[in-house]
Amino acid sequence: MQPYPVAMTDKPSYHHGNLREALISAAFDLLDREGVDAVTIRAVARAIGVAHSAPANHFKTRKDLLTALATRTFEQLIAAIQEGLDQGAGERREKLKVFADAVIVFGLTHPNRYRLLWRKDCLTSEDPHLLAQMDLLYEPLIELFEEGNQTAHRSSETSGIALWSLVHGYVSLRLDGNLVPLKDEVSGEPRERAIVDALFDGIAPS
Repeated sequence: MQPYPVAMTDKPSYHHGNLREALISAAFDLLDREGVDAVTIRAVARAIGVAHSAPANHFKTRKDLLTALATRTFEQLIAAIQEGLDQGAGERREKLKVFADAVIVFGLTHPNRYRLLWRKDCLTSEDPHLLAQMDLLYEPLIELFEEGNQTAHRSSETSGIALWSLVHGYVSLRLDGNLVPLKDEVSGEPRERAIVDALFDGIAPS
């Protein structure tokens, strides 16, 4: 798997009139280096050399700041998925495998950004920009399951949740150190791809 690039700055800097972007850049730097709990308004303000009260015009609370980071991270993840689809996936099953692979690669490459996406305790869950990005991620997945005769057996929603649960569970187990990167003992495929094939083929066919 090749990591998907995510734009980052080596050292966040503040330019007059662009405080919001400077705060987000500094916050991402902290998030990537030290994790979600390290990202506070005071720490971000200190990183770019402004008073701790300066961010208030853009982010009134820590949740507002983290929600902006999560929204931007969803945008990055969606772009990574689209990049994979643009490289030539044709049939529905191949598109679904691209979706799964892109999420796994992104999650393993940017662990702290990925973890933030699911920290409901840190995010303003009703934020319209966040909700819009979540829909842009999830709705195309459901639409893929609505193609063909999929809905004759189960709802597209159930199938989407099944794939998402598999992918998210694998990424979480890897990030927590409970799984290591191995290959399937029979096919020789990387485990993260073999488990998606196992789901599509039916893990326990009758």
